[in-house]
Amino acid sequence: MRHIVYEQFGEADVLKLIESDRPEPAAHQVCIRVAGAGLNPIDWKTRKGLGFAAQQIKDRLPWTPGYDLSGTVIDVGAEVTTLSAGDRVMGMIGFPAAGGAYADYALARHDELIIVPEEMDLVSAGGLPLAALTAWQGLFEIAELKPDHKVLIHAGAGGVGHLAIQFAKTRGAHVIATASAGNADFLATLGADEVIDYAADDFVDACYGLDAVFDLVGGETGHRSLHTLAEHGVLVTVPTVSADPIITEAENMGLRAHGMTVRPDVFHLEEIAELIEDGDVRLHVDETFPLAHAVAAHQRLETGHVRGKLVLDCQAR
Repeated sequence: MRHIVYEQFGEADVLKLIESDRPEPAAHQVCIRVAGAGLNPIDWKTRKGLGFAAQQIKDRLPWTPGYDLSGTVIDVGAEVTTLSAGDRVMGMIGFPAAGGAYADYALARHDELIIVPEEMDLVSAGGLPLAALTAWQGLFEIAELKPDHKVLIHAGAGGVGHLAIQFAKTRGAHVIATASAGNADFLATLGADEVIDYAADDFVDACYGLDAVFDLVGGETGHRSLHTLAEHGVLVTVPTVSADPIITEAENMGLRAHGMTVRPDVFHLEEIAELIEDGDVRLHVDETFPLAHAVAAHQRLETGHVRGKLVLDCQAR
């Protein structure tokens, strides 16, 4: 089988396509013929040796990246009873140390996977799990978003952001999102009540008394976002590199801020799949790349200017 590896941290060109034997599932695992592997910012940051996941894998190189996948079960371990060969599945797998989704075939624990809704294209489904779980857990577990809450979502057109807008709307929240002017119409179709052009307008001037901020940018954006919160409001900041200083500043201001690390959760993923089945949420895939073009995919990912998600099509040659 083909899979992507890197033997050292570095720029996108450290990604190499190699061939190995197809893996055999252990007792609680299944082997999946991968259709789509989602690309996420953590992928390029880890590849560069940045963040907590890089610390987890630094002694495991060479390593095959990828935490998101969709595909078809081809073999099941001896103790797997919930899945069968032929099932269309998706999930967030091997997080944070195992990875393995950038491949023709991958192993996953049976309890990391759910059935892909019939309404979803199988390759595209590979882009859903990690981004969707990040949005879901950030909004509903940490921010505890309620109907009629006002929430500001930064980077609303990105992989996590465009899903977060839709999730917040399903709960009846009033959604304000930041994005470039060119993405304003896209965010309106997702249900955003207000879109702020981050290049032309100051969101601090435009927002006040917010119940929640979902910060997918970090750094100065996260710090300035504290000034938009109501006294009872909460900021959830996702980029780990700048989370601690933002949380400290919030405490000094008498406000609440939290960092977060996404975790696999099939129950959350099942709820998300139901919303997709009902037509309340859609995943936008901006571009797909053949597995062999992982370098180009990472270079595009690293620009930070992606509408929705990028996905590796692991069936394309």
